[in-house]
Amino acid sequence: MGAVQEEGALGSPLSGKVMGALPTLRQRFREALPGDEREVLAPRAIHGAAWASVRPTPVARPRMVAVATALAAELGGLPWAAPDFLAAMAGNTLLPGSRPYAACYGGHQFGSWAGQLGDGRAIVLGEMETSLGLQELQLKGAGPTPFARRADGRAVLRSSVREFLCSEAMHYLGIPTTRALTLVATGESVVRDPLYDGHPRPEPGAVVCRVAPSFLRFGTFELPASRGDVSLLTRLSDYAIALVDGRWPVVPSTEARRSAWFVAVCERTAVLMAHWMRVGFVHGVMNTDNLSVLGLTLDYGPYGWLEPFDPTWTPNTTDAAGRRYAYGRQPQVAGWNLMRLAEALSLVVPDTAALEEGLRAYGRRFAAEEAKHTAQKLGLGALRAEDDALVADLYGMMRRDQADFTLFFRWLSEVDPAAPPADAVGELCYAPLSTEAERAWQAWLGRWRQRFLDEADPQGRQARMLACNPRFVLRNYLVQEAIERAEAGDDAGVKALYEVLQRPYAAQPGREGFFAKRPAWARARFGCDMLSCSS
Repeated sequence: MGAVQEEGALGSPLSGKVMGALPTLRQRFREALPGDEREVLAPRAIHGAAWASVRPTPVARPRMVAVATALAAELGGLPWAAPDFLAAMAGNTLLPGSRPYAACYGGHQFGSWAGQLGDGRAIVLGEMETSLGLQELQLKGAGPTPFARRADGRAVLRSSVREFLCSEAMHYLGIPTTRALTLVATGESVVRDPLYDGHPRPEPGAVVCRVAPSFLRFGTFELPASRGDVSLLTRLSDYAIALVDGRWPVVPSTEARRSAWFVAVCERTAVLMAHWMRVGFVHGVMNTDNLSVLGLTLDYGPYGWLEPFDPTWTPNTTDAAGRRYAYGRQPQVAGWNLMRLAEALSLVVPDTAALEEGLRAYGRRFAAEEAKHTAQKLGLGALRAEDDALVADLYGMMRRDQADFTLFFRWLSEVDPAAPPADAVGELCYAPLSTEAERAWQAWLGRWRQRFLDEADPQGRQARMLACNPRFVLRNYLVQEAIERAEAGDDAGVKALYEVLQRPYAAQPGREGFFAKRPAWARARFGCDMLSCSS
């Protein structure tokens, strides 16, 4: 998990700290890969190129809503309080050395090939050399690009708050993710139809600065493969390998090295999926253009966390009928997406047996990671064969009684394992417990207690439960409350959530309201349970 920086709360000056100068960016991606240098915003198909030159479109009245001050410090003490830094984060001026571009990629969306997609409203400014290694800075919502199709390239404050907060929440939960550095309100309106019901309305606009070692996606490789562009596919593979190995300038790779890289992608993806399942996170739109080859959580759209435990739940209104991207299907979908990536790479890795080994490695690694996390959540050293029934019965009862996923496992971590009170479980559920259900919980807790106390070091196991089961996750209704305040010009809700999310595993006295079940009013309210892809 990332370290918490107590000094310098969100949006306030870093007391006693010297702010650095504006960073000078490098352009390794542009230098290593072919691109389209024409700064023409007209939508068009782009062949033989990994990027297209584009400049952010200035906005009228930029205002810094939020800054991830801890990340700014990790990147080298960025001068986030300076006016010229605000201008750069809004897209009104360029950082030194910046030669911005939009990346070109394709993807499978909801199981169907969508062709060329690309960064329709994301603009990469360049890369920074930092203590964290190479980091790209990308503005999301900074205006149209050649990949915007008929869209305006802008983002609304609503979705930008969600992306800013969730990127950082995932980081502090210890889950691989892209980061968010700044959130800037543009002072301009953006017209959107959030419910896709034919009632568009103006909303406040915003720009998020995203940070990651790379935003390469599965779809980055799928697009040239779909066109038979072996040359570009090879160079993309070489660049991706160099990112991991730190080899600059990029050197040509071998087929064996590309095979090994694919295995590593599969294993990183397995680790990521196991983490999502551990904390009850649902991405909501796991298209191949939304999965990172670095195993990072990428693109925060209609995401959510399990509240009542239900493996079939999805937060995405677009997916409500098919539930392709429901919580319980995420590991399966990731495997399907990896198969699409393997198909693309088969043009540069003719030995399909090597690619098949990568897919098998995904299955093995996910099973191992899931078993490890399940054991940790229950306070067990390792799962035994006889634990299968214990786990299956638990999830069955949690689903039947609509137990809050986060609150239940945190409660289990904090109770006295020698005498867990069965009658407390009802307070953690959204459905009332029947007498039969109460007896079932009492019986299950007795079985768990005996299994837990069989461990050689139950006290140490309990400490590991507390490190695995968070008290705080970024529930959608909490974010929606912060969004509504921010839309009215009050950023305090965003700031409060940012401060709480930095310590998700710790008790935070005075902030009990952040560690509660979803209220009844939020059950069927848009933005609190289900969300659309509108942003």
